[in-house]
Amino acid sequence: MKSITVFCGSSFGSDSIFEEQATLLGQTLAQQNIQLVYGGSNTGLMKAVADGALNNNGKVIGVLPQFLQSKEIAHKGLTELILVETMHERKTKMNELCDGVIVLPGGYGTMEEFFEMITWSQLGLHKKPIALFNIDGFYDDLIKLVQTMVDKGFLKQINRDMLLISDDIEDLLEMMKNYEAPTVGKWISKEKV
Repeated sequence: MKSITVFCGSSFGSDSIFEEQATLLGQTLAQQNIQLVYGGSNTGLMKAVADGALNNNGKVIGVLPQFLQSKEIAHKGLTELILVETMHERKTKMNELCDGVIVLPGGYGTMEEFFEMITWSQLGLHKKPIALFNIDGFYDDLIKLVQTMVDKGFLKQINRDMLLISDDIEDLLEMMKNYEAPTVGKWISKEKV
């Protein structure tokens, strides 16, 4: 893996562990010579992950919609900042630039980015690993919901298994490096959900 996109909050959250782990993720990516692609902001966990990489000589590419430049405040120290017109262009560009995706804690925007990336994978539009960095159990309830989708017949187990989950950075990166996309997509198989 040469490049990983990170989706995360533009806030720091209510506990310092979120900032600490976001910083450590950026640092780890830099130490493993993995380029960081993220939303380009200088706020919240976005700033923490970028600074973690930059402070360890990592390469960091930010992708920021022009209308968010004044709200999220573009990070000035990036290797490269790419300005786009829309949120959809942002996700598309971030997907083009990466070999996999890690999702840290965040709000609505982070969830929207995560669900679009995992849906694109389910539909076979890409074969990249999608991982939840489950810091301090942040995603425990979402993980339960995803299992309910399987239990109630709205999601195939094979598509549930596409989602990689860990609260440990090294473990998460190892799972991503060994990931193999399923050969059965949402509609390819004749089996029932």
